[in-house]
Amino acid sequence: MRSDAAATGIGRPALGWHDLRGRRVGVWGLGVEGLATLRKLAALGVEPAALVDDRPSGPVEGLPVVATSAGGLDALLACDVVVKSPGISRHSPQAEQLARAGVALVGGLGLWLVEADRARVVLVTGTKGKSTTSAVLGHLLRGLGSRCLVAGNIGQPPYDPSVAEGYDSWVVEASSYQATDLAVTPPVVAVTSLHPDHLPWHGGVEGYYRDKLSACSQPGADLTIANGDSALLRERRALLGPRVQWVGAEDDPAATWMDPLGLLGAHNRRNALIARACLRALGVPGAEDEAALRAAAAGFEQLESRLRVIARDGGVDFVDDSLSTNVLPTLAAVEAFPGRKVALIAGGQDRGIDYAPLAAGLAERAAPTLVLAAYETGPRIAAAITGRSPRGLLEVQECAGLDEAVAAGARWAAPDGVVLLSPAAASFDRFRDYRERAAAFATAVAALTAPPAGASAPERATEAAS
Repeated sequence: MRSDAAATGIGRPALGWHDLRGRRVGVWGLGVEGLATLRKLAALGVEPAALVDDRPSGPVEGLPVVATSAGGLDALLACDVVVKSPGISRHSPQAEQLARAGVALVGGLGLWLVEADRARVVLVTGTKGKSTTSAVLGHLLRGLGSRCLVAGNIGQPPYDPSVAEGYDSWVVEASSYQATDLAVTPPVVAVTSLHPDHLPWHGGVEGYYRDKLSACSQPGADLTIANGDSALLRERRALLGPRVQWVGAEDDPAATWMDPLGLLGAHNRRNALIARACLRALGVPGAEDEAALRAAAAGFEQLESRLRVIARDGGVDFVDDSLSTNVLPTLAAVEAFPGRKVALIAGGQDRGIDYAPLAAGLAERAAPTLVLAAYETGPRIAAAITGRSPRGLLEVQECAGLDEAVAAGARWAAPDGVVLLSPAAASFDRFRDYRERAAAFATAVAALTAPPAGASAPERATEAAS
């Protein structure tokens, strides 16, 4: 463990958790990470000087919470250090005011990484694919004999005192939000993809790219293992740190060690190859052994709402990919079913995403595709796709919601196609989060595929739609 309190960039002081002792510490944001921050401060014997949240709902741990807009910012300005939740943008006027006043604005993950043995940490980031890659990498490490914790954006904060100790290695998934809080970088970083996302938070597309990829180039950076199929990443080689290893979906075509993972799609094959490259970079015994890797891959449990088949009925597969909230992962999901009819359910919260690339990608498919456009972005998706079918294989239909879309999709996809929920949009226009949207999809599928016994999927779809 070590601590270096020197500044490493604008607003990114290299403080560790133990550097907070003897300072006035404020906590800004009381979600999952904010509560973990309180537990960590308690374990260090540090009493927070201020608890601030944008929408406080009452005291936390017996301590009063002040609203940011009702005196909270003034309370934070009186602090030496503010530990903020990842969802609070460093580019917000309030954060910039704190930085100008000389308040050190830090994040819990960044505090932990400063003190960690970073040679045993792999940081995984990317617009999409980072959770699957993190889960695969952690599973393989455990299968090869390492006591590994998969943490960060995918799970518990690694600094939470409730997390057990005694790990040999850590796989840490970092969102673009968390990346802006990192003052140092472990020697090995993986980048799974790059595509515009979270633009308001980052102040635009180039701001997003810079923030996301900053995790590759802070002090301590050495090797970035990156998606070699991404033109956007290759164009931004200068942001990827001292050394880059490119990994593509078509690499090592004879390899079958990842088959027990049960992952669908070329993009997931690439994610598995990125995970293997990380193992090799760490020098993990068995990482070069196909048989050892295959044995380690056995028993992997796929993550929820990530291209997961939740039902098969009448020859039709119903696939939950609710976590795909952008064009890139949705196209990758559709490409996971080459040669099959795909009824794609798309649409959700409007974040200004350009759907022309979605229309262009779907128009290139060599198999029939029906886009069932729903919710807030449904009309924009439908407008982008209308008239974009040079082969006559792409259709679009607007739907009111998931029940209607599932019924129409099952009817159209029979007898051997796919009904795929891969929205290319966030869920917050109608749902609490992607999990609630996935649950609504599963409920609609269950209602459609329930008795009367003996009826085919299209017959049930006709009944459900009537």
